Amino acid sequence: MTSRNDIAFITHWSRLAACLSEDPELFFPISLQGPGHMQHEHAKAVCRRCPVRAQCLEYALSTHQMHGVWGGTSPDERAAALAGSRQGASM
Repeated sequence: MTSRNDIAFITHWSRLAACLSEDPELFFPISLQGPGHMQHEHAKAVCRRCPVRAQCLEYALSTHQMHGVWGGTSPDERAAALAGSRQGASM
């Protein structure tokens, strides 16, 4: 049975995100090449220490976030995950 506290956590998971203390621009590098590569890696490092990384990734996948780093993943990584889940569902 889901408790009231569980529901509050699910609803407000983003309040616990490690990225709250970071500049939001960090998570939206212009490119994954050159200087953007370092920015992308820094964003992913923040995600690795995040207590709600899984919830963030689930949100990004369910809402089809096409830009930025979400749940420690790049847009290409999320697209591949979505494609894989669609392919698995059709088998």
